[in-house]
Amino acid sequence: MSAPALVQVNLQTGLGGGEIYTCFLGQALRALQRPFDLVVHRDADWWRTHDTAATRVHAVGTPDEIPGLPFARPACLVYHTPDAGPRLEHLKQQRCRVAAVVHMPLYQRTSTHLRDYDRLFAVSGYVLAGLVEAGLAQVHPEPLYGVAHLDRPGGNGPIVAASRYSWDSRKFRDRVLSHVHPVWQARRSKEVFARKAGLTLGIVSRLTPIKQFPALFGALVPVLADFPEVHLEIFGNGGYASVRDTQRALAPLGEWVRWWGHQDRVRLVYPLLDYLLTGLPEKEALGLNVLEAQLCGTPVLAPNAPPFSETVLHGRSGYLYPDPRKDEGAGFRQLLSDLVAGRLPRPDPRRAADHLARFSENAFRARVAGALESIDRMSARQ
Repeated sequence: MSAPALVQVNLQTGLGGGEIYTCFLGQALRALQRPFDLVVHRDADWWRTHDTAATRVHAVGTPDEIPGLPFARPACLVYHTPDAGPRLEHLKQQRCRVAAVVHMPLYQRTSTHLRDYDRLFAVSGYVLAGLVEAGLAQVHPEPLYGVAHLDRPGGNGPIVAASRYSWDSRKFRDRVLSHVHPVWQARRSKEVFARKAGLTLGIVSRLTPIKQFPALFGALVPVLADFPEVHLEIFGNGGYASVRDTQRALAPLGEWVRWWGHQDRVRLVYPLLDYLLTGLPEKEALGLNVLEAQLCGTPVLAPNAPPFSETVLHGRSGYLYPDPRKDEGAGFRQLLSDLVAGRLPRPDPRRAADHLARFSENAFRARVAGALESIDRMSARQ
């Protein structure tokens, strides 16, 4: 029996980690000579400016349109934006199998919607363990992990401040502010990034609730306030509420914090930092920015818990510190004191070749090949 047609489904309208993941999964499929279609939301534009590797792209307004799309049957649809219920059943009646790449851990989430899938692929061991604990027997036994995806649009030149907001057109407040804020932004002088003297910590991330930056800085700001030689640079944007809450948490630091908005050219950003600072761990599935930073030679500071304990090699690609909510930031304070005083060296993650090899394109491609074998065996039993 020939392999089923393959279709990736990602109905997000904005660009985030799941969309970057969709692209490099597509590129791995192309390298494995496995053509596929891609289903996107018609309001999305991320796929137009990124290499998805798709043979055909189908744009839909709602998931209800997917069963009517002209892709070959039998097929396996691989969802990055999970669906459930009658729509998936309709596809199964069309001789389709449905799989999902699980981009979120089950922490404080229900697993009910995942039970309708024939196969589940976790992006980390942390996510996989949660799926198994929830009793989901259709989980592929190996996490896919990912690769650092640094080849994004954009040339050279200085890093210039951009908006820290990502507007949601479905909200009246955001629609109004999306017209007002650019006028205010344009009146500001375009600030060009230049490093300050001292130790530079940076965030390179979407400012989303799963990162829990307000809670993180609620614990870390009292520590950071005692180290005036430490500066925080924020590269990323987010929704109005996420940015507002993060700003409030950081307010005591004043001019020690600078905001640069979303930057496509992250390959140029990471080397500007002494360390990448992550968010809190429990709602994070993998953290592509952690992989990207290490590939660029920028070590990572992260709480010592999955998934960061999977992706950061303590002492060689960065440092893991105790959860600051549990020790009032004491472990982070000691770490920061040691870094500022030079008692701890700044690791170069590129020297941890054995560690980074787990997240190379070749290793990822091999894991995707194993996932394809799993899909093909499942489809053959139909």
